[in-house]
Amino acid sequence: MFRRIHIQRHQRGLRFQRGDFVRLLAPGSYRKPLFASLRGLRTEIANTLESAFRHPLLDVLVRVPDFVRALHVVDLRDDQRALVWKDGRLDGILGPGRHAFWREPYALEFEVFDIGNGARLEHEKLDVIVGFPGASKYLAGTEVGAQEEVILFRQGAPIARFREGRYIYWLAGSKTTSRTVDLREQTADVAGQEIMTRDKVTLRVNLVVTSRVVDALAAVTVVNDSSQALYREAQLALRAAVGARTLDALLVDKEAVGQEVREAIAERAKAFGVDVLGVGLRDLILPGDMKTILNQVITAQKQAEANVIKRREETAAARSQAHTAKLLAENPMLARIKELEALQEILAGTRAAFVFGGGDLATQVRSLIDRGPVLEA
Repeated sequence: MFRRIHIQRHQRGLRFQRGDFVRLLAPGSYRKPLFASLRGLRTEIANTLESAFRHPLLDVLVRVPDFVRALHVVDLRDDQRALVWKDGRLDGILGPGRHAFWREPYALEFEVFDIGNGARLEHEKLDVIVGFPGASKYLAGTEVGAQEEVILFRQGAPIARFREGRYIYWLAGSKTTSRTVDLREQTADVAGQEIMTRDKVTLRVNLVVTSRVVDALAAVTVVNDSSQALYREAQLALRAAVGARTLDALLVDKEAVGQEVREAIAERAKAFGVDVLGVGLRDLILPGDMKTILNQVITAQKQAEANVIKRREETAAARSQAHTAKLLAENPMLARIKELEALQEILAGTRAAFVFGGGDLATQVRSLIDRGPVLEA
């Protein structure tokens, strides 16, 4: 009055009576009473080729010594994760809870990690782990450039900072996010502001601000966007600097405005992790009517300057001529030399012969010119 149950080598049997676990059946043949069900007997067959053992009564079964000897039992806290290696190959990633695996027929190894706050995963087989199906449920990663820094946040609070390199970190139950901060020098154009000067002239000013993030954590925690914060500070400082000057003063010394703006925003920028390297006015754009008036003023100024220079040169020339005339009157020999120089210039490039006799040189030259060609004596 018995039936036989055969359990294969890759199987195990779980014998229950009236819902309670009785014993674990190893591979082999077993007799089963014909009316076993009436006695509350039943046998469950488990396939050990499926390494992970899952059962509704697992928490009860792992307290049975004979049963536990056939299993690997892994208990993980909420802040722990584990890697499962089967015959040297990654077979799974385990989250919090109790897990059981058959000891046969595979060689299983378990690596348990405390994930903590922003715990980084460092492993010789990191590429294999990251590429495992379902790894994104437990792991996240980022590539950090040479001029970058990454801040890791969990529930809005910073938990880790990463510099150059590849970083793979464990995800916890709460939301984990990251912010990348560029540490290179940045140039921002503060463009198109319409500002009124102290003498009521409205103009548009374009400003250039050069900066660099020196504290990545402050840049993403003190303000929401450090570049936008710096932009707003530069706008306010520029408006104050231009409004305190007349148009003439602004045109004469634009560098002073840039220096004043830099000093005004440097301390505030330092509070959110930014170092201001330089500030300069790139363009001053005047309204059309103001351009016309300014051009007229400049033209009148230049004409007046030209007239002054012209009169000064004329006066100097007259003074020089008067001085020369006085010298010639007081020195007849000097006057004679000047005559010869004038004669040399007149006859330059001609062929002529002179016969000098008595009388004034000028009279002799005039008579030679009136007579025509000169014959040699």
